[in-house]
Amino acid sequence: MGYGERNVWSGLVLSVIVVSIYLALVLPQLAERPVADVAWQWPMVWCIVGGILATIAASILWGIVAGIRDPGEEHRSDVRDRDIERMGDRVGQAFGAIGGIAGIALAMVDAEPFWIGNAIFAGFFLSATLGSIARLVAYRRGLV
Repeated sequence: MGYGERNVWSGLVLSVIVVSIYLALVLPQLAERPVADVAWQWPMVWCIVGGILATIAASILWGIVAGIRDPGEEHRSDVRDRDIERMGDRVGQAFGAIGGIAGIALAMVDAEPFWIGNAIFAGFFLSATLGSIARLVAYRRGLV
């Protein structure tokens, strides 16, 4: 598994874990109290920051392990990795835009901040997840 694909896997797994943690913190509150009283802001902030830091740490650690395990192998990105990265970004950007538009639309109808923030958060999650899945498919099947 190459450098780029390794990083995609770590980002994908960690984004699913982070969103699962966020949902585990927020959904029980949503079942117990009105939306306006749900404490969602700090759990979201900590999940975003924690997810970014965990992805960076995982990439570094996985790179170190791969370097020790296969010292003769190239551990940098190449042209194919960059092309796959761009393609995955294009796939993911659509969902980030959808989340942003959903947030704007919810703000226009005076929805609770909970729904606005979570619509944008969901857009970011879908952007990262579906972009990563597109990258993994491209690593396995090639770019068409």
